[in-house]
Amino acid sequence: MHEKRIRPTLRATALIAGAIGPTAAFAQNVAAPKVVEIEQIVVTGTRVPDRSATETAVPVDVVSGEAIANVGVTEINQALSVMLPSFNFPRPGLADGTDTIRPATLRGLSPDQTLVLMNSKRRHASSLVNVNGTIGRGAAADDLNTIPPSIVQSIEVLRDGASAQYGSDAIAGVINVRLKQDREGGDVMLAYGARDFDYDIPVSPPPAGATWPSPSSISSSGTDGEALTVSGWKGLGFGDTGFLTLAAEYKDQERTERGGYDFRQQYPLVGGAFDPREVAFDRFNAWYGEPELEQLTVFANGGGELDGGVYLYGWASYQDRESRSAGFFRRALDDRNVIQIYPDGFLPIIAPDVTDLSAAAGATWDAGDWALDTSLTFGSNEMQFGVEDTLNRSMGTASPTTFDAGGFQYDQLVLNFSAVHAYDVGLASPLNVATGLEARQEAYEIFAGEPASYINGGVLLPNGSPTASGAQVFPGFRPANATDVDRTAVGAYVDLEANLTDKFLGSVAVRAEDYSDFGSNVSGKVAARYDFTDSFALRASGQTGFRAPSLQQQYFATTSTNFIAGIPYEITSFPVSDPVARALGAKDLDAEEAVNFSLGAVMSFSAVTLTIDAYQIDIDDRIVLSENLTQDNVRQYLKSENNFGVPGGRFFMNGVDTETTGVDVVFTWDYDSERLGDFHTTIVANKNNTDVTRVPETAPLAALNPPPPLFARVNVLTFEEGNPDSKLAATLS
Repeated sequence: MHEKRIRPTLRATALIAGAIGPTAAFAQNVAAPKVVEIEQIVVTGTRVPDRSATETAVPVDVVSGEAIANVGVTEINQALSVMLPSFNFPRPGLADGTDTIRPATLRGLSPDQTLVLMNSKRRHASSLVNVNGTIGRGAAADDLNTIPPSIVQSIEVLRDGASAQYGSDAIAGVINVRLKQDREGGDVMLAYGARDFDYDIPVSPPPAGATWPSPSSISSSGTDGEALTVSGWKGLGFGDTGFLTLAAEYKDQERTERGGYDFRQQYPLVGGAFDPREVAFDRFNAWYGEPELEQLTVFANGGGELDGGVYLYGWASYQDRESRSAGFFRRALDDRNVIQIYPDGFLPIIAPDVTDLSAAAGATWDAGDWALDTSLTFGSNEMQFGVEDTLNRSMGTASPTTFDAGGFQYDQLVLNFSAVHAYDVGLASPLNVATGLEARQEAYEIFAGEPASYINGGVLLPNGSPTASGAQVFPGFRPANATDVDRTAVGAYVDLEANLTDKFLGSVAVRAEDYSDFGSNVSGKVAARYDFTDSFALRASGQTGFRAPSLQQQYFATTSTNFIAGIPYEITSFPVSDPVARALGAKDLDAEEAVNFSLGAVMSFSAVTLTIDAYQIDIDDRIVLSENLTQDNVRQYLKSENNFGVPGGRFFMNGVDTETTGVDVVFTWDYDSERLGDFHTTIVANKNNTDVTRVPETAPLAALNPPPPLFARVNVLTFEEGNPDSKLAATLS
């Protein structure tokens, strides 16, 4: 077999980046660059005021907004992937909606096992649940790329389990995005990037399956993936303390093509000979790589103090993201093509339109010696699927070429109340007591597409065989898939932290949560740090954690056509409550449960800091999407034992256990050059390993001969080998 190896050379050039005043008055208000301080005060992982990042009992990274801007990329996920040791941002292609909402991972775990906060408040997840063979299959994760970097003051990343402090999802850690609070200043940034590619590949002998006269070599060169980003922010002040920081971003990105050369015969034979169009056909006919994308985001963050000491705060955001990515090319001679509509074949396009909204309002005040905080936050993410340049083969020549395929929406409403008080109990520092309540309501909806996107029109193939239903590449959601569900969750926590001696810091946290759909959970955490000298300390933590099953995992449903031995079957992803899923062994989803341990060292020498943190994370009952269960004995079992006239399907389930071990290393050096200015160097490294120690099974399927695999080797390997086992990155700013 001939292996195609394409090594395009890439170029990403920022033509214009910096502070540009659109008017003279605006330019005069541009704030001077902020000096990065070595001692960075954090609020994530600790509820003690004025605790610096180098003083915490658990590893916390602080990435400034200025540092993100200096990396030279315009996505937060991509910037963090080069600035944090165990944060990775895969970029899948040919993965339906996952091309548009790409999940990130922390410490090699699932994207939905990292909790995202904004100004220390829980942020909503995306409505998309990943059901393709990518990293994060089965997860519905937060989308950090809904946040423009221009509104970010800093991002704090807690690389440690924190369910006892923050609740569900914080198994791998917590990402807290802190927004700008500027009363003046601002800037505008214009960035342009592109990718150059150039390759020449000999072809000798012609690859297997090339039944037309193949060339002796193939070559291609050009520029693609052009991306234009315009962003800016402006700080406004009112009164003595009030501020309103506004930010906006517009992004226009063209696609990239890394799919290579299509050697296959494209057209039916003419009189037993190749169609002359074979020679002139453009065989670079795939879209594998970055999608087309047009995106507009606006953000506002404000606050101010009233008479009497009450401080009000709030923020709001809106983003519209229109994306276009592709499936596999359908050749002119393909039975799935209607040649009267597409005489040269067609490349079906998936065109999601994502609308993301958020809003929050809150207040802080003092009541005696207690510092109180209450807030109400709302988030919504809707994904509407369009399908273009395609057809419904079962409708023949009457098929449309564009379809409304339906979609889904996720909403979250969170009410918080917290109280913090420091008690003098005779220790080396006051005992910091933090307690709070959180009530959360979540809603999830699937809405059907237009009938042409999912029906079977009854038109047969030329050989008389039936064909697939619905729009090719992405059949629409059917009325039977539609759902509209919600749930509530209530949690309470207590968090204690104090210096027991001048050198020994200890903290304890306990949190209980109750969900209306699956039950309750209690998590606990203990962390400690001992400073042997001013320059050397050891820190350690142990905790239990959990992740509640998402509404997306519990209720996602869709139907598409699979061909088994040449026969089309309608295969459904069933909610766990569906009778077919129950017959296959599905049960109500329960929480994932984790036990985390970490041990680390902190070394600080003037402007140089080195941290090394080892960790082990054991997770039981991870929620995964089963394989497609379409084997002959499965179909026979469903028909004979349960009287279900369906050919099988798949569903979400608990049952995968994993053990993850690793070590994070972070080295920073701040250098003050009198002639060239201040330099900040960061070197990060990670070594990570995940082993799957148990795979799921159900009693009905285990009794079949042979039992079909519920979680096959490919998905096991995705857990074990999908994330990098080692990483080294460096930045200089």
